[in-house]
Amino acid sequence: MNSPPSPSVSPAPATPPVGAFWLLVLAAASVLLVTTGVRMSLGLYVAPINEATGLGIAAISFALAVAQIMWGVAQPLFGALADRFGPGLSLFVGAVMMAAGMALTPFVDSSLGLTLSLGVLVAGGAGAGSFSVLLGAVSLRLPAARRAFASGLINAGSSFGQFVFAPLSQWLIAGFGLATALFSLAVIALLTIPVSWPLRHKAEHPEGGGAVGVGMTDQLRIAFADRSYWCLHAGFFACGFHIAFLATHLPGAVDLCGLPGSVSANSLALIGLANIFGGLGAGWLAQRYRMKWLLFWMYASRAVMVGLYLVAPKTDLTFYVFAFGLGLTWLATVPPTAGLVGKLFGLRYLGTLFGLTLLSHQIGAFFGAWLGGLALVEFGNYDTMFVADIVLAALAALINVPIREAHPVAQAACAAR
Repeated sequence: MNSPPSPSVSPAPATPPVGAFWLLVLAAASVLLVTTGVRMSLGLYVAPINEATGLGIAAISFALAVAQIMWGVAQPLFGALADRFGPGLSLFVGAVMMAAGMALTPFVDSSLGLTLSLGVLVAGGAGAGSFSVLLGAVSLRLPAARRAFASGLINAGSSFGQFVFAPLSQWLIAGFGLATALFSLAVIALLTIPVSWPLRHKAEHPEGGGAVGVGMTDQLRIAFADRSYWCLHAGFFACGFHIAFLATHLPGAVDLCGLPGSVSANSLALIGLANIFGGLGAGWLAQRYRMKWLLFWMYASRAVMVGLYLVAPKTDLTFYVFAFGLGLTWLATVPPTAGLVGKLFGLRYLGTLFGLTLLSHQIGAFFGAWLGGLALVEFGNYDTMFVADIVLAALAALINVPIREAHPVAQAACAAR
């Protein structure tokens, strides 16, 4: 059904000076570079942790599945904290949690300990320094015309993080061992505290395009009465399943094909490299075309690419082409999804509302990471998971079609009146 009438929205903020714009964007992109880079390279640690602890792939996959859901749970929690007190507290707590989790992991020897260190501390800390807090912090300080482009730039930071941290992790593990690799990542996580300094203050909502006179409870009620918001949740659930399965189990798929570990690291790095272009492109396109159609074509292309991968010979070149193709849409779904939430409900509670869509994303991610491990144990391969991936990607494409969204040109004309 259609949503109740939207609350009035206060005037959008003035365009900040060029220097201030780039300082905000670069600070947010740098934090996301670290948090996403660390989180998306955890799949490379599965085999070393299994070798060091003997816990088994299924147990380690479960810990990483919990990490997926915890990252999602952290999004609305820390997003609401940032909406209330400003981003600084969320980003500080997140950095400390990440560092503590990475530093404790070499000392755990049980499934519970691994779940707490990687699944709760690292993932929760990464969630505190991720999209809901960072995109909300920057969007509140920018006019509508620049938000999608800024989101694309910030999203590119997350992509570059994966490009950097996948080979970095592989190099640290191979050259110095598991413990040194994890300690090194803990130190890097703490560096996000000074980097996030320009984002620490709470933006004034009357100048940030937020809703006027509506509390968080009322805004949540409005959002959950809107069919379009549920469509975003459903599409993002499928997106999370897809990304978490591949990020966690692509190294395992490479190993099943008898290819060296360097192919895994290079593939994950190529995903990050391609997603730099995908994220920037998504931000640019979102200013010119309806975001729901961008999401439709991204999800549809994933279904096609996974299908082509299944029938292709499993060589290193196949994995590299597959990774680069997927990377073009990997996190490029974030700017249009966040943009649609902002379009539909304003920016006052963007951290909370977008954080909840990210929670749905991570519920899907939990099943993608966990079921991938179970499929390997049960069938000895990942073929059934790739087929499920195709089906969910196709459904995600279709579920975005009913979303109500004005054309960007028409919306800009209305705003100018």
